[in-house]
Amino acid sequence: MGSSRRQFLKSTALLSAVPFTQAFSKTKPTAGSKPLVISTWDFGLQANEAAWQILKAGGRALDAVEAGARVPEGDPRERSVGLGGLPDREGRVTLDACIMDENGNCGSVAFLEHIVHPISVARMVMEKTPHVMLVGDGALQFALANGFKKENLLTKESEKTWKEWLKKSEYKPIANIENHDTIGILALDEQGNLSGACTTSGMAFKMRGRVGDSPIIGAGLYVDNEIGAATSTGVGEEVIRIVGCHLVVELMRQGNSPEDACRLAVERIIKKNPTRAKEVQVGFLAINKQGAYCLQPGFTYAVHHAGQHALHRGKSVFN
Repeated sequence: MGSSRRQFLKSTALLSAVPFTQAFSKTKPTAGSKPLVISTWDFGLQANEAAWQILKAGGRALDAVEAGARVPEGDPRERSVGLGGLPDREGRVTLDACIMDENGNCGSVAFLEHIVHPISVARMVMEKTPHVMLVGDGALQFALANGFKKENLLTKESEKTWKEWLKKSEYKPIANIENHDTIGILALDEQGNLSGACTTSGMAFKMRGRVGDSPIIGAGLYVDNEIGAATSTGVGEEVIRIVGCHLVVELMRQGNSPEDACRLAVERIIKKNPTRAKEVQVGFLAINKQGAYCLQPGFTYAVHHAGQHALHRGKSVFN
């Protein structure tokens, strides 16, 4: 773990933003901003690359975000998403995911075990059922009935980490790179349509049955094709309390930039409980139809746009 990451962990910053124009040009974005894909954390670079292959060929944003999300899900080295995710306190890996398209269609799975790619199960819930969310054994039964393979998601490395944790069994849901992170991915395609996806194995060593914001439409992800889209990462309970991503999109609807919308949402979290806000991490990533985005400082985010493929850091409310 590098010194910059360790320094970040000392921070209690909750969110801010960087405008699109600051990152890419000194002029206001135009229609040439399309396509664009952005995602949370360092592994967003690889996720974006998979998504970009679809976008650059004129593909749909929905297909792009699913393809991108599947990358960390299938990578056992990523300890907080899919295969190899850190387990709950009972040593069982449970996954949450949701996806949403430009038409407001959405699908979600929560507390899902044994399936490497919950994002694809979530999409199938969206496209093959009259429901939005399936959970637990029901979600597993649905996945198996639709051709998904049952697998052991607990790798030797994650099992070892869990057994070390058991020695003290201290649960501190601070949401950082060692403990937990989520991939949220948003895309704008050549047709000017938005879609988003969010997938996670949740808080490491959480209580059995705990579900955070990641699979909840409006909390961990929200897409309104007229306005913009948002996703989140961090301590999901805080995001759920303000229905965070829906709030960010609605703030953009009121005329706020993505940067300001994220800041205002964070201020809402702080206002509700200033003491708790200093003890947790939450990050929002947002994009509007003009191609602007923003994210929690300290949390890294990846951008792929117009031949530029880079990792960025944001600002902080508290430092």
